[in-house]
Amino acid sequence: MSKGQAVAGWGPSWIALAIALGLHVWDEAAHDFLSFYNPMVAGIRERVPFLPVPTFSYRMWLTGLIVGVGILLLTSVFAFRGARWLRPLAYALAVLMIANGLLHAAGSIYYGRLMPGLYSSPVLIASSIWLLVQLRQTRLSGT
Repeated sequence: MSKGQAVAGWGPSWIALAIALGLHVWDEAAHDFLSFYNPMVAGIRERVPFLPVPTFSYRMWLTGLIVGVGILLLTSVFAFRGARWLRPLAYALAVLMIANGLLHAAGSIYYGRLMPGLYSSPVLIASSIWLLVQLRQTRLSGT
């Protein structure tokens, strides 16, 4: 691994995932994700009333996701430095985003229609896999 790569750590893949998540948020917002999500949650609450699944207003949902993507971008400086405290969060985020992307695909098959967020799911999954690969490589190289 060259000196430039060691300095970068897994920062580029962290930023790629943050950008992919931003694209995914745009995709969901542009295709009215909440018109699918909120009624689905209402159905879940009827069947399993003790399960704390939230519903969202558009503004609260979008603001929360934009803030989340912003935090990911702001913490990229730590990813470039290979911060140990961020690694477990990076692993968890990557796995969660792979599951998110796969759920959009599975939902599209199950419901027989394209789910909001499906178009950006491959980018989300690919960037998550890249982050996992980079985390593993930097762990093995000690950076």
